[in-house]
Amino acid sequence: MRLKSFYADTMTEAMKMVRDNLGEDAIIVATREENGGRSVRVTAAVEPGFELGKNGSAAPAESWLQYDDEEEEGGIAEELTEVMLRHSVPEDVMDHIISCATVMGLDDPGAALVAALEHLFTFQPLPLKPYNKALMMVGPPGSGKTLAVAKLAARSTMSGLNVGVISTDTVRAGGIEQLESFTRLMNIDLKKAENTEDLMAALNNMEGMDQVIIDTQGINPFDTDDIKHLAKLIGARDIEPVLTLPAAGDCEESGEIARIFATIGVGSLIPTRIDIARRLGGLLAAAHRGGLHFADAGNTPKVADGLVPLSPKALAKMLMPGAYRQQKPQTIRRTGT
Repeated sequence: MRLKSFYADTMTEAMKMVRDNLGEDAIIVATREENGGRSVRVTAAVEPGFELGKNGSAAPAESWLQYDDEEEEGGIAEELTEVMLRHSVPEDVMDHIISCATVMGLDDPGAALVAALEHLFTFQPLPLKPYNKALMMVGPPGSGKTLAVAKLAARSTMSGLNVGVISTDTVRAGGIEQLESFTRLMNIDLKKAENTEDLMAALNNMEGMDQVIIDTQGINPFDTDDIKHLAKLIGARDIEPVLTLPAAGDCEESGEIARIFATIGVGSLIPTRIDIARRLGGLLAAAHRGGLHFADAGNTPKVADGLVPLSPKALAKMLMPGAYRQQKPQTIRRTGT
């Protein structure tokens, strides 16, 4: 089947777009909130016998992507279900992934999983070039923000960029000292900001830098005052907040935390400690329920080369490593000529 995603402010508007473009018989594969619940994305599939015309509307077709063997389709669904259960993926997220994967018409479960992840999630690595927004690492205490800042600063510096680093983590014992030990090795003058005014002044002094990266103190997402304080810091200038979250966190709690951070403008996710995570259900729940982009991932405690970009294939390999040991090129099955 052919998949198409529709974006709108409300579910009603998105469903109308599906009906207008694909007709009443379109299959809804998945729905997902975006931007912290401020918009929605609906992924739909056209029934066999139709394909998308030039303007995106459904049109008759002589041939179509469909399954030749219902038993094989069931086998893929069963294998992916086993994978999702192994990673403790929440039921709603699991249903979306498996539904999407089984309509793709691919013979191999690994390839079907890659295709489903590509359609259901967005992947947007952090920039390795001059960037006009300051990147702010945010997250709960102990989520790896400071190390993520050091890794990103090291990667950008080794790429020849002029990098500035600011820390607002002035309360935690040793917080400044930990980051300063990293920035000193990179010949970066670490700036400190205790409040919004200090942060604005530090950002003004760093105009002209290729990249500015901001570390923050750990925030309790369930404390209203903590969230309000962080929202003020984010609003100080044109800042792009990025959530750092341990990859092996509880799925329900990770999803709830991501949703809360998304309400104050967080749009990207860096999973940390992904090298020691064996169950990634929390990672999928956070991205799905918070409507967050997958950015990079922390896969080692070392600062140098400590961030790797995430992609549908890279994530699928983490979820289902056995599918890639002897993978053969896959083709989509077609019926008719």
